[in-house]
Amino acid sequence: MTAFLKLLVRNRLAAFGGIVLSIIVFLVLVTPLLGLQDPAVTDTANRFLRPFSDGHLLGTDHLGRDLLSRLLWGTQLSLAVGFAAALIAALIGSAIGIIAGYFGGRVDNVFMRCIDVLMAFPYILLALAIVAALGPGLLNALIAVAAVNIPFFARNIRGVTVSLAQREFVEAAKLCGMSDLRIIWSEIVPNVIPVIVIAMSTTIGWMILETAGLSFLGLGSQPPQADLGSMLGEARNSLITDPHASMVPGVMIFFIVMSINLLGDGVRDAWIQGLNPAH
Repeated sequence: MTAFLKLLVRNRLAAFGGIVLSIIVFLVLVTPLLGLQDPAVTDTANRFLRPFSDGHLLGTDHLGRDLLSRLLWGTQLSLAVGFAAALIAALIGSAIGIIAGYFGGRVDNVFMRCIDVLMAFPYILLALAIVAALGPGLLNALIAVAAVNIPFFARNIRGVTVSLAQREFVEAAKLCGMSDLRIIWSEIVPNVIPVIVIAMSTTIGWMILETAGLSFLGLGSQPPQADLGSMLGEARNSLITDPHASMVPGVMIFFIVMSINLLGDGVRDAWIQGLNPAH
């Protein structure tokens, strides 16, 4: 673990991404302690105030709501939904991949054909169809984003599991009379966890973008609740006259996704270098 962290820190882009993400997460965690204005309170007399206005560091939106407060609370919500979607997709997708890869044969064929059907649809269209069926709402958007990313984890983990299932230590466990469930839990799962972590680190950013996209279309977060996507959607009509209302959440989305992707790439590269130190 120490060697892995050293390799990660040596990657300047990954370190930069980690620092930026740490700052964002810190701000999100201390948001309840900052004494900000209520993000849902409207003040139409002070709509579209510019940044650095008195009492409004980042200005106000079309209803006079404080953008700084909405930004921090919205970022908290967007990060929570993105990480939750990634965790759900990783758990379900990895379980499918492990079962299919370990048992093989008909089990593998059934699971993978179902995954192939899901992958035949473009991600965003499948997510839109799921939300349309379930109804608008942040929870339903989370379910949709998690569902469309399950195939990514299933196929990746299935490939790793197929290789592990043929290794000597798995064969030895079978000869010792261990049950399939115990072999999977004690021999397979510990060896695929690093792959799951790497896969999550490289996809969380996209899941946050997908969730923001659904909220932008009005299918995710519902008023007065704010996340970054809904803030963008509400400000799109004033993009020319009052661009700051769109730029505030847009810049935050950029920094979140950029930092997560840089850190995720660094985690992947550090893991590969750890496996192949000569390279």
